[in-house]
Amino acid sequence: MSLVRHGIRQLGTPWADGPEYVTQCPIQPGATYTYRFTIINQEGTLWWHAHSKWLRATVYGALVIRPKVGSPYPFPQPTREVPIVLGEWWNRDIISILRQTIFTGAAPNVSDAYTINGQPGDLYPCSSKGTFKIHVNSGETVLLRVINAALNQQLFFTVANHQLTVVAADAVYHKQFATRVIMVGPGQTTDVLLTANQPPARYYMAARAYATAQNAPFDNTTTTAILEYNTATGGSSASRPLLPQLPAFNDTNTATVFENQLRSIPSVESKVPLKIDHSLFFTVGLGFVNCNPGPRCQGPNNTRFAASMNNVSFVLPRRASLLQAYYNNIPGIFTTDFPPVPPVQFNYTGNVPRALWQPRFGTKLYKLKFGETVQIVLQDTGIFSTEDHPIHLHGYHFYVVAQGFGNFNPQTDPQRFNLFDPPSRNTIDVPVGGWAVIRFVADNPGVWLFHCHIDAHLAWGLGMAFLVENGIGEYETVTPPPADLPRC
Repeated sequence: MSLVRHGIRQLGTPWADGPEYVTQCPIQPGATYTYRFTIINQEGTLWWHAHSKWLRATVYGALVIRPKVGSPYPFPQPTREVPIVLGEWWNRDIISILRQTIFTGAAPNVSDAYTINGQPGDLYPCSSKGTFKIHVNSGETVLLRVINAALNQQLFFTVANHQLTVVAADAVYHKQFATRVIMVGPGQTTDVLLTANQPPARYYMAARAYATAQNAPFDNTTTTAILEYNTATGGSSASRPLLPQLPAFNDTNTATVFENQLRSIPSVESKVPLKIDHSLFFTVGLGFVNCNPGPRCQGPNNTRFAASMNNVSFVLPRRASLLQAYYNNIPGIFTTDFPPVPPVQFNYTGNVPRALWQPRFGTKLYKLKFGETVQIVLQDTGIFSTEDHPIHLHGYHFYVVAQGFGNFNPQTDPQRFNLFDPPSRNTIDVPVGGWAVIRFVADNPGVWLFHCHIDAHLAWGLGMAFLVENGIGEYETVTPPPADLPRC
């Protein structure tokens, strides 16, 4: 077991980041490890979760950083705040599902339910007595801190008959805008204000899948919670709440409109890098491994599923964590030759030649000097199917300067870059059949995982890691490991 505080930058404390075999070895049964870290210049909604195998399915929770005493929110003060944690539930033991997936090479079983604050809600036959409720007074404004903790699924979220005002995403304040529905990818958070300005009654909050992979099974159920006015009349607690209309599971237009409205609040402290030291191009997507037909070859057309960035399927070490290997100069754990561009250029979102379906396997890192600026084009691929991928960078926030569909065009698409007020995030949903461009400054030394936050894809190898070398000032050098750091 290991735990991460998703989105905490861990400046000066990379040993507390948490992903197993990246910054630490797993905490063994009966053992302990104390995560020690300082939160520096961050406030908003983040979360914590397991980063071992698929234990994240049930081991997670909200992590809220409030403003310093005397510092107001940059939006109207809400009456109160409520975390809304969206989850995913399997009736079977999740580790047995993981083992089956690894053994067969096929896609994992889809979940049996989605949850809001641990409860599936009234539309399932199991939890109506425990359905989560928020009681509100007419006219009050509530801050909903929405977190997608689902293991493998992007989710739409809405509240019947109520408008939501987006004020923050991934613990960064953004320019406010109104919407009826939000789309939250696994790992992402979105803060919204809800004003109780409708006729007193009971209204459902609801979430359902945004699923983009063609012909891929997914959990097509809907989870609900209840928004109940304290002054509701003409009905009892048994009256049926009003159910909102959610987008169709494949409504990419709604997801895109929502994403395109996110804009950061420019400040002196946060500036988009203009001069780029490393211009990288990463393909992201699924692939296949050829194998002999049999019980361990149950993927499409007698293959095993794999996933990769730039045709490298990421393999975690076992003898030592990547950060330990870097700090202690342990040879043979990793190499620093992760390719900056795909080894072969092709029609990424079209029909991909079969010769390009199978990735190479390796533990390859990309090295950056402290203070260097980085731009990454993240390009979806269609080997199995084009698909929306939530890509998360540990230890950093980055600017999303552009997104689009099709293959990224280096001649024309840079003209669309937003270098004034792009959203700042730690997890970006790369559009289905499209691309996203992010920029950041390598100002946090250590080894930082960069991966798809769909855990099935990470298990297949959809990730890599950056090695950021030391600088010279405070928080610019990797500190010695703590004495209780778990051993492999």
